[in-house]
Amino acid sequence: MLSWENEAYLALNELGKDKVEVVTPSISILAEPPVSVVDTVAVKHGTAAVAKAYLEFLYSPEGQEIAARNFYRPRLASVAAKYADRFPKLGLFTIDELFGGWQKAQARHFNDGGVFDKIYAPGS
Repeated sequence: MLSWENEAYLALNELGKDKVEVVTPSISILAEPPVSVVDTVAVKHGTAAVAKAYLEFLYSPEGQEIAARNFYRPRLASVAAKYADRFPKLGLFTIDELFGGWQKAQARHFNDGGVFDKIYAPGS
């Protein structure tokens, strides 16, 4: 199963070490789903202040601690150092660095007949 790292570790905790093996590659994509406040929507609903506070909290030491405890690699160096034993060392790269951006990566790897289709065999 290909999965997000945090989901693999959550499965390991839920199902047991004898039921799940987590294999960590030596390199991986730095996947950081975007988070933002949509000003027009937040202002319309009167939630701009709380939305911005939540966004700031995500990257605060406390927010990063919560992330690390839930198996997300923290971005804050001090928190990452504290949880270094939880996360295997691996080289991280961005889609831009290695594949020339998302448009090129999508076309080559995920469009019909792309690399993913060639390596993925349903049911195996």
